[in-house]
Amino acid sequence: MRPIWKGALSFGLVNIPVQLYSAIRAGERVSFRLLHSTDNSPIRYERVCQKDGAVVPWDDIVKGYEYTKGKFVVLTDDDFKAAALESSKLIEIMDFVANDEIDPRFFETPYYLLPSKGGEKPYALLREAIRNTGTVGIGKITMRSNSHHLAGVKVIGDSLVLEIMRFADELVDGSTFSFPAAENVRPQELQMAEQLIGNLTESFDPAKYTDDYRSNLMRIIRAKMKGKKIEVEEPGEPEATAVVDLMARLQESLAQGKSPRGDKARKARNAQPARSRRKTA
Repeated sequence: MRPIWKGALSFGLVNIPVQLYSAIRAGERVSFRLLHSTDNSPIRYERVCQKDGAVVPWDDIVKGYEYTKGKFVVLTDDDFKAAALESSKLIEIMDFVANDEIDPRFFETPYYLLPSKGGEKPYALLREAIRNTGTVGIGKITMRSNSHHLAGVKVIGDSLVLEIMRFADELVDGSTFSFPAAENVRPQELQMAEQLIGNLTESFDPAKYTDDYRSNLMRIIRAKMKGKKIEVEEPGEPEATAVVDLMARLQESLAQGKSPRGDKARKARNAQPARSRRKTA
């Protein structure tokens, strides 16, 4: 795998030569083409002017910012160059913040930071210092055509991981919504709910969680390739548990969780796809 960025990670007066590698792998996605329903011919996209209906060549297309309905400011290549930040090969850590102080919604895309030649010892030093202090290094990085990002540097295992972060104005303020009050929860209900969670708590195994929708979709595609007819069963709408039934449902859930029958029911429930169940005829 080739690095997508090379530069240095800086904290204080220490510069660590590093390389950036993607820490995620895009899953194999099912892609589709848009077709004409009468003859299955692919549909071609064209750049059509809304005013006269004519197809516009690329050379006659410019970029515009719509500041009000139907009103645009046109930006040229020189405008984008003027707005671009100076290219930098430095990730400067501006602050160290306690890990539990950062809202998880800020984190977006992870990358592995690996030391370049000569950076092994300061890399290990920074990693262990971050690990022992339970902090995240907050800085900024410029990558890919002057795109400027907030970034967090954290420790995962033996690696330093840089995560692209969202800026504060990209998060929706939770105070704009109304959530249920905690005083409506009775102590005995809370105790039973915590016990139920304890009974269902297991070590995290990411391999057990699979993309059931993609599996179902590929099964349907393979069936249609063989000329089979697809029958769809629409699931019913689940009903909310009534307040008067809450304790009874909690007690029943606890009883199921302790019995072999409950274990089977839980495994069957976890294995059932969340989407509509489909049958091939």
